[in-house]
Amino acid sequence: MNTEFLIASSDPSAWGTVWNFFKNGGWFMLPILACSLIAVSVVTYKVMTLSKSLIIPTRLTNEVEQIDEHLKNSHFEKLQQEFSAGETSLARLCYVAFHNAERNQNEMQEAVQAAAREEIVKMNTGIPTLEVVITIAPLLGLLGTASGLVVVFANVGGNADQASVGQGIAMALNTTVAGLAVAVPTVIAHSHFSRKIELMAARLEVLMGEVISAFHQHACLKNK
Repeated sequence: MNTEFLIASSDPSAWGTVWNFFKNGGWFMLPILACSLIAVSVVTYKVMTLSKSLIIPTRLTNEVEQIDEHLKNSHFEKLQQEFSAGETSLARLCYVAFHNAERNQNEMQEAVQAAAREEIVKMNTGIPTLEVVITIAPLLGLLGTASGLVVVFANVGGNADQASVGQGIAMALNTTVAGLAVAVPTVIAHSHFSRKIELMAARLEVLMGEVISAFHQHACLKNK
């Protein structure tokens, strides 16, 4: 498969076909191409920043699930240092909970919820851009279609210019295909990342509930 791809890539006629596709689509192909580049950039960024290791790493998650035992056995110093480093979303939220551990449970929960909203906003960075691309790309394709049909109908008649008619048809079809080709994979990416964010946010909520409960219980025991 790789050999075939290299052969196709080195074939001048293949590149000529691609160039003609964009050329026949008219200037509407430029903003559609820009949309595709933006979508690819955002998807790449989300793949790099929305990894589990940066949000809820497995090792830290396992430690947090046993935080009650760490507090009871006074084995919390190493975990506290990791919270203070704040290299992941879970660590930063746990640090907020620890920093507010002396407050009552409601105040601690409010502080953690405020920090969690900020983390979720960070996780959603780029998602609105994908939504814009999903909306704009098909509309640009539709505009190209309409422009192509205008060219076609303007040249229909007894003295029809066959070249102009063909150009109008090519513009109508190519822009439609290009717009949908950009929008469809972007919709899939948007759905995937949105679902991933939803699952991670739910997991963070469960873990932070355990952390808040453990800190509150430990504070109550210390005060007795």
